[in-house]
Order: sequence, then C-alpha cells, then structure tokens
Amino acid sequence: MAENYDFKQVEEKIIKFWEKENVFKFNPNKKGQVYAIDTPPPTVSGKMHIGHAFSYSQQDFLARYHRMKGDNVFYPFGTDDNGLPTERLVEKTKNVHAKDMSREDFIKLCMEFLKEELPRFIHGWKRIGVSSDFDIYYSTINEHSRRISQWSFLDLHKKNRIYRKDAPAMWCPECQTGVSQVEIKDKEIESTFNTIIFKVGKENIKIATTRPEFLPACVAIFYHPDDKRFKSLKGKKAKVPLFDFEVPILEDKRADPEKGTGIVMCCTFGDQTDMEWQKAHNLPIKEAITPNGKMSELAGKYNGLNIKEAREKIIHDLKDAGLLTEQKKISHFVNVHERCGKEIEFIKSKQWFVKYLDLREDMLKWGAKLKWHPEFMKTRYDNWVKGLQWDWLISNQRYFGVPFPVWYCKKCGEAILAEEKQLPVNPLKDKPLKKCKCGNNEFIPEKDILNTWFTSSMSPQIAIKLMPDSIQKNLFPMALRPQAHEIITFWLFNTVFKSNIHFGKNPWENVMISGFVTLEGEKMSKSKGNVVEPSEVIDKYGADALRFWAAGSRLGEDLDYQEKDLVTGKRFITKLWNASNFVFMNLKDYNHKKPKKIEKIDELFLIKLNSLIKNCTEHFEEYEYSKAKSEAEKFFWSMFCDNYLEIVKKRIYENKENKESAQYVLYHSLFSILKLMAPLMPFITEEIYQLYFKNPKNSSNFGTQKTSGFLGNEKEKSIHISQWPSFEKEGKTDELDLFIEILSKVRQEKTKAQKSMKAEIILSIEKENMKKLKDILGDLKDVTNAKEIKEDSFKVEFV
Repeated sequence: MAENYDFKQVEEKIIKFWEKENVFKFNPNKKGQVYAIDTPPPTVSGKMHIGHAFSYSQQDFLARYHRMKGDNVFYPFGTDDNGLPTERLVEKTKNVHAKDMSREDFIKLCMEFLKEELPRFIHGWKRIGVSSDFDIYYSTINEHSRRISQWSFLDLHKKNRIYRKDAPAMWCPECQTGVSQVEIKDKEIESTFNTIIFKVGKENIKIATTRPEFLPACVAIFYHPDDKRFKSLKGKKAKVPLFDFEVPILEDKRADPEKGTGIVMCCTFGDQTDMEWQKAHNLPIKEAITPNGKMSELAGKYNGLNIKEAREKIIHDLKDAGLLTEQKKISHFVNVHERCGKEIEFIKSKQWFVKYLDLREDMLKWGAKLKWHPEFMKTRYDNWVKGLQWDWLISNQRYFGVPFPVWYCKKCGEAILAEEKQLPVNPLKDKPLKKCKCGNNEFIPEKDILNTWFTSSMSPQIAIKLMPDSIQKNLFPMALRPQAHEIITFWLFNTVFKSNIHFGKNPWENVMISGFVTLEGEKMSKSKGNVVEPSEVIDKYGADALRFWAAGSRLGEDLDYQEKDLVTGKRFITKLWNASNFVFMNLKDYNHKKPKKIEKIDELFLIKLNSLIKNCTEHFEEYEYSKAKSEAEKFFWSMFCDNYLEIVKKRIYENKENKESAQYVLYHSLFSILKLMAPLMPFITEEIYQLYFKNPKNSSNFGTQKTSGFLGNEKEKSIHISQWPSFEKEGKTDELDLFIEILSKVRQEKTKAQKSMKAEIILSIEKENMKKLKDILGDLKDVTNAKEIKEDSFKVEFV
C-alpha cells in the first residue's frame, strides 16, 4: 500500500473500473425491491457549478446506500438540452445568432454541438462520483423524449386541459418569448415614483407611477369606492398628459388608497391588476410596447425607443411641460424572467396554455400524499399552489426545442393535431395524416416550441420507457425525486400535476430537497463573480473531500462554501488511509476465521460498533445522511483510532495468545466503517476495499500492487455492491465507557507532566472501578503502559 494516498491517480482509475465492471448497471431481471430514482437531468448550459456537485452528491449518497442495502437501484442519467439555455450556449460558443440563421440550420448546429459537448459534460458528473447507470441515458431533445413530450400534449388536449388563446400574457422582451408564472421570480430594484398631473376639466389630479412610458396605453383611472377624496371625480374623464386623449375615471376596490397618491392609472398592460381591470370593466386594449421591447406607433414621437429610453424621454418632456410635480426614489419588487433576469412585460398574443387553476384543492392533496425530506419543504409547494394566478403558458417563441404537434388549416384556421402514431413530428417538415374538417388540405405549421419544463415534467416516463415494457410497472411510481428547492415550483409541481392527470397517481413516493450553496452567506452567481468551479476543487482536494463537505449539510439547508471543510475532508481521507495501513500491517497472519473466544474489551467495542451501524442505518433510512456522516466520522476518529487501535496495539505487537480476537475485530470493524462511509466517500473506500478486502481470485487486476502480504477474502467485485453492515439488539457498554474515561484522564496527566504517552506509570483507581473493570484490567494496563494498577483514589505516578 502506498505511503500516501494519491487521489488524482486513484479517482480516474476507479471511474474506469466502475465503467468496465458495470458496477452500477441496473439489472431488470433481478428479483426484490426496486429503488427507482427520477434523476434530475442537468441543463446543458456550460460548466457544472458547485451547486450541482452539492445536490448531486447528496442524492448519490442515498442511491449508494440503497444499492448496498440490496435494493435494485434504477438510477438513470439524462441531460436537459432543449430550449433557451442550450440555445444561448450554442450562440455564445459558435459565435452565431439564431435569428440570423434558418431555423433548420440552427437546430442542426445545436444537435452537432451537443454531440461534441455531451461526453465532456457528462464526465463532470462521473468525476464527483455519481453512480448512475450511464447506459440508461436520455436527452430531453432526442427522438424518444420528443415523442413522450408530444404525447403528453395530445393526452392533455384529449382531457380538455389544453387551450390556445389570444390574450395578454407575460413576455420577456430580452428572450422574445412568452413565459409562464413558474418561470418568473421577484427581484428588488431601485426605481422612481413619478407624480404626474392629469387634467379633469380645469382641475388637476396627481397620479404616481414608476412606468410613465405606459401613458400612451392608459385606458382608465381608478380610485377605491370608499376613498372620499375622489368621490367628486366619479363619471368624469381625465386627460392623459403629453398624449391629450381622455379616459374614464372609475371606482374599483382593487385600487389601494395607501399606495402613491391613492388614485391610479390603468394601462394595458402594466401588471396583473391592469389585466383584471381591463376584463372586469370591458376596457379597450392599447399596446404601447412591442414584443421586442420597443415603443409602438401608439407612442407617437417615442415610437421605436426602447423602454428605458422612452421612460427617460417622457419624464424629460413632463418636466418641461410642468406636469411632473415630484420624484421619489423607491425600492420595490418586480417580476423578472428567471433565465435572463430582465423585467417581464404583458403582451397580447396567441399562446398555448395548460388549464389547471381549477385543480388547486386536488394539487394540495397530491402534495400531502408525498413523503417530503425535509418535511418543511412541503410548505413551499403548498404556498405555490395557493398563490397560482395563471394557467400554465407552455408556448415559447424560440428556435431550439420540442415542437408542438400542431398545424393550422390555411382556410379556416382550425388547429389540427398530429396522431399518436406519427410521433414525434416536426410540423415544419411533416404534414397531418388527414384533411381538415372543412375539406382543405393546406396547412400552416405551428412554429412555437413547447416550454422546456413541459418536457422535463415527463422525466419519470422518459426514463422508465427506456426499459422493456415488462418491467415498467415495477418502476412507477418511482421511489425518489431528488432536486434543489428553487425548482419545486418548476419541475416538481408540474411533474406531480402531469402524473396525476395522465396516470391518476403521484410520480414518486419520496421527494428529497437540497439547499443552496453560498459563499460568505451570499448565493453564488456569475454576475457577482463569486462562483466556485467544482472541477478546480476536485483537482485540489479530490472528489471524496468535496462529497465529505456536501455531506456536512442537513438536507434542505443552505451550506456556505468554506475551504476549511475541504481540508477537514482531506484530513479524514489521510487518516482513513493511514489507519488501514496500520491495520493490514498487523493482519499478515490473520486467517479470516472467527476465534473461539472474543476478548471482553473486543466484545464491548463490537457492541459500540453495533450501535453506530444501527444509528447510521436509521439516519440513511430517514434521508439524514449528515447525521450518519457525523456519527461515523466521530466514531472513526475517537473510538476506533484514538482508543481501540491503541488498546489492541500491544496485544498484537507482542503476539499475545489473544491476538486473534483483536485481529478479527480490527478486520470487521474497519470493513464496517468503510461500508458506512462508502456512500459518502466512494473512491477512498473502493481503493482500500480493492487493495485488502477483496479476494484477488474473484477479480481482474485492479492495477495496484499490494505490499503487506495480506490476501482479502471478500467476493463482491466492488464495495458498493457489498452488503450493508447488519446490526443486532443493542447492548450495554458501561465498562468500556468507564475504561475510556480513565484512559483519557491518564493521557491528560501525561500531557500535563510533559511525558510521552509511552511513559511507564503506576496507576491507582477506586475500588469500585477496579471491580467494574476486573475483566479488562489487563487491557487498561497495556494501553496506559502501567507497571501496576493499585486500588486507591485516582492517581498517576511516573516510574
């Protein structure tokens, strides 16, 4: 065994070993419990970030545990490579713009790019030790996924859950696409409340707004019916400043008397309330902003300006006209597109929607049936459901993605859906199998693509349908959905909705929600320049140290990235390596047989180990991997290394007659500790297993020479498919606890006297303790190097 552990050489070697030996391959013919994981397909948008390494390590802890427990683990791997993130990556990497190319040429470029990029991208996940069966692979843009996504659209349409409507919808001018409620987030921005004068006859009324560029789209003025300040204005009309047209002044309870001046303009469309007012009062629709974020012809001389330019120019002109009375700096929250961070607008356009606002009560029931880990994350799901305001907009005006299986009749405009046997279809190339009801045979293809979450929300079916029909029923519902908390509203919610509508059941039994990674308390982001690259961390500390850090956070909690935690992980690896070195140096003559008699001190230590195994097993069952890590780490450092190794050292060195008992316990306790740590630190544990525990007759050459002369006896080709350690009923270890307490006090006395731990002493202990420790006094004598143990009050005398 090498003196030092070289993680760089070992980790790449072990990745190749796992692949060659198909260690993590799912066996569809294996009998017993299946543990199916709905693996999150990472978005192909560039490099893996530290948040990926954090959350994917945590889900892998559970996959490896269940595999060792004996479950048949179905752990596929996919990549989310359709839609805007991949489109933008291709544009950036290839230095092109999708809008300047034909759609067909751009899609071809994207597919070629993915073919080049995916092997390197996927290797990043292998480097952090993800134990997926990479042969069960899917891409959310491949033919298989497109077929399932389009089938979902047809099935939802059949169940009257799909509709197309020309209506105001949230729109991103930056990405030039419609966005759904799930794709927006709140962002706090600095803005200005501008108090503007509107004329009502000869009277002036003051209205405060942060969006003066909406003046040309003003359709009404509203005040609260209980607000006496404006009662005299009821039924009158106000002249819009700069644009000189009149709008009605109306009452509505949605006007907030405390906001601004208490009276507000309604424009089409500034926000959700404007949309509600327009519908409730049957107001006209005026579109002042175009889909590309410019002012429309309605804006007159401001036509063609972008939103910011128009705002500044209009404010300037209001000042010149004496119509701006006050400007007040404020900070408020606005809706932004989660993909680009730009403010969203409301644009009237034809879009496809999924109808689900009528199912709120059902959605809450579906969420309640899931087992949430941690449980408090269910609140985020519930709050999202209760706050839903929109049906799900699923059409995106982009180039690269899964197309709608839809055409429109050129004559009557009727939407024509593809037939299931045609799927997947590309409406730009393919044609419907039948004529329109009106008899026409000419069609206009739908050019929009399905929102990427529409496809991703079918991930259970996309993965399961890669398997033979005969076993698909054993995989659904799946056992686990692991994911980050920020996409509960994106991925989890929509998958639950679709599964219940399509199949009448939840898609999984358990959901496992991970937290964020922060740096000095702040969420990492490229714009802040505080991003940590996991590849650099692995190069410096190794994947096991990175996973050790990830295991330090309780599930669902955010974790601050601190390099000292990686140093601690590396230190643990070094200690595990050195302890294993020591153990096997002293097992050269071990015969793998259980001795007829296990010494009392060894028996007590095994009882302690049994308690550790029981606790760690229970923690993993409850998805509390951090507790398992904490207890196993503490046991290894304190009980195994600091105490037990020292207790048996003399017995082994001096070749005493009870040496076999110590060897037996050393072998089995180290093996159990390795197994407990294997889900968390798969590389170091595999290396030690291959070097010493595995019988060389049962494997091909692993590539590392053994130097101890010890031959292993284990049959499994990898520690990760060996049996999880079992435990028995817990026993008492009072004598061992007292033994270690006295040993600690002796060590303290030697340290205080600045003596070596090997210094010979005469030890005195109380009569009662002498009696309690009568069966293990010889071990106490050995480990403290006591020439004699006397009955008296505690005292250490140096010889």
